[in-house]
Amino acid sequence: MIVGIGIDLCEISRMEQLLQDGRFLGRYFAPEEQEYIETRGKCAAASMAGIFAAKEALAKALGVGLSGGDIAGICVLHDKFGAPYYDLRGDFAHLAGQRNIHTLHLSITHENGMAAAVAIAEREKT
Repeated sequence: MIVGIGIDLCEISRMEQLLQDGRFLGRYFAPEEQEYIETRGKCAAASMAGIFAAKEALAKALGVGLSGGDIAGICVLHDKFGAPYYDLRGDFAHLAGQRNIHTLHLSITHENGMAAAVAIAEREKT
């Protein structure tokens, strides 16, 4: 059963500026995400914007916004085909467990200087 849906939009140009300042990357992104972004070359800012939008979308789907914990605990990884998925850690993993959320869905897209993400949270019917 779907218990939450979240969507977020992020300007890629904003991430280009923040990418120049490593503090933002270090504060809001897990080490694996940082590594992924740093290997994306000229697509780094777009990837960073997509991942950041995915974090905010999931926080909305969980119903807590970014006040739910350390945003780096919402880790966005990619499978061998490049599809993004969530790996929750810390406060956000605890929150999902408390709410019996067992499945998370994620879609990210980039176009015309914007990145968007949609998150869906599911739990088993009770």
